[in-house]
Amino acid sequence: MKIASWNVNSLSVRIEQVIGWLKNTSVDVLCLQELKMESSKFPAQLFHELGYQAIWSGQKTYNGVAIISKTPLTVEQYNNPYYADAQQRLIAANIQINDQTIRLICVYCPNGSELGSDKFTYKMQWFDALNVYLKEQLNTYPNLVLTGDFNIAPDDRDVHAKYQSDILVSPEERQQFSNLLALGLHDSFRLFEQEEKSFSWWDYRQFAFKRNAGLRIDHLLISNALTKKCTASSIDKAPRGNERPSDHTPVIVTLDMTA
Repeated sequence: MKIASWNVNSLSVRIEQVIGWLKNTSVDVLCLQELKMESSKFPAQLFHELGYQAIWSGQKTYNGVAIISKTPLTVEQYNNPYYADAQQRLIAANIQINDQTIRLICVYCPNGSELGSDKFTYKMQWFDALNVYLKEQLNTYPNLVLTGDFNIAPDDRDVHAKYQSDILVSPEERQQFSNLLALGLHDSFRLFEQEEKSFSWWDYRQFAFKRNAGLRIDHLLISNALTKKCTASSIDKAPRGNERPSDHTPVIVTLDMTA
């Protein structure tokens, strides 16, 4: 089965691209971030017509997350119960595959704006609470996938040499990413040999995509139990070349649930 994640940077603007991508790839699950729409405007019927069901948590203008799945979604969770937050940044659900339960957690992690800012403090607190939530979830669900836009490039390999900012690459942010791995999660992309300069986000400015001046900040973290079932993890750069694209592109993990 294939599980994908995509920060679409406005679903209303990118809905035709998302529908087209689903038709072409036929992934089993697609986790979306930055819907930038109210829940009442979520186009569930369009996904239903393709054979997908969905759960979502929207917000006017900002944030918003969704899980779109061919398989029924159960035991839904909206937002982190360990962190009171008006911003819609976390959604979770279970799927059943071959009598096995997979816990899917889709996150749109805070950007942080700049080091030392109130928004950066919020980011650190948000990740601390995510760590608490994941510890509980991993105790309950050995098969767990945490995916989304983390707004952290965990390693220098994940950063173009000309990236000028401290945000997304600071030691504090990278420590938060390491804290997630310490719970028993694995960066599925790094389980395989990958091309150098593999990124999932490129700024709209200065022809960044054409120059491949990007960052890898969209991740698919999988639990210990799923590492032996993981057969591939990749980045699909093609949608970033669309007209009026998101600044992010989909990332995909393939799991063999018969293994």
